Amino acid sequence: MKLIRFGAFGKEKPGVQLEDGTRLDVSAFGMDYNEEFFGSQGIEKLRKWLNDNESDCPKVGSEIRLGPPLARPSKLVCVGLNYAMHAKEAGMTIPKEPVLFFKSTTAICGPYDEVIIPKNSQKTDWEVELAIVIGKKASYIEETEAMEHIAGYVLHNDISERAFQIEKEGQWCKGKGCDTFAPLGPFIATSDEIKNPNNLDLWLDVNGERLQHSSTSDFIFNVQEVVSYISQFMTLLPGDVISTGTPFGVGLGFNPPRYLSPGDTMELGIEGLGSSKQTCVAYKK
Repeated sequence: MKLIRFGAFGKEKPGVQLEDGTRLDVSAFGMDYNEEFFGSQGIEKLRKWLNDNESDCPKVGSEIRLGPPLARPSKLVCVGLNYAMHAKEAGMTIPKEPVLFFKSTTAICGPYDEVIIPKNSQKTDWEVELAIVIGKKASYIEETEAMEHIAGYVLHNDISERAFQIEKEGQWCKGKGCDTFAPLGPFIATSDEIKNPNNLDLWLDVNGERLQHSSTSDFIFNVQEVVSYISQFMTLLPGDVISTGTPFGVGLGFNPPRYLSPGDTMELGIEGLGSSKQTCVAYKK
């Protein structure tokens, strides 16, 4: 099943996308895609509800905005340098264990929303990533248990401001958490739709030029390892998002580096998870 949310910013409603691309409003089901939904077998309950009620669900027009396909989670945890070639282009050694950082949940936006280049930014960059949506509370779990705790997967563009991230004192979060720096979607594909998340094609274009193209088979730490590892340090709640890192081809890795400007467009996709597109705009007070 493919879960979507649609409508104006802050007023999104839950929906589903059918195999033929038709979008349905499932507001009558009575739950948004939040911690309660994912933590109470909401996907299975919705599936059963749809069997009886699909014909009564209003259709969602293609002109209606898609928002992030889940309500704001408790946290968005990211894995850095999780592809060997990306670590190389960043001039960093391949990590011996996952590098973790957080993006602010206020960075989350819809798959086609504008990306705001922050005030005083000169080095805003792109990163196509596979993200995991947690479906069951996870604390100190083993790798063999990880898949039982995953509700689904979603496309994520981990927008990054490199000067804020690398050149300022402190942690990476300064360059990762700006408003609109986490476009998610267009949909969450439930885990049964993605047979092997560790072997998915992913790509990103800037202004029509393909700059990232790789496969999650190049992970340093795969999906099971990442979920298990993070659960050793914090409890993962239903609806939490884990972003698994980006392959080579980011702006920082070019010589000279290439960064985003107002008017630039990013289009990205992952096998089985659809595609998204964002246009960059300058910050306005």
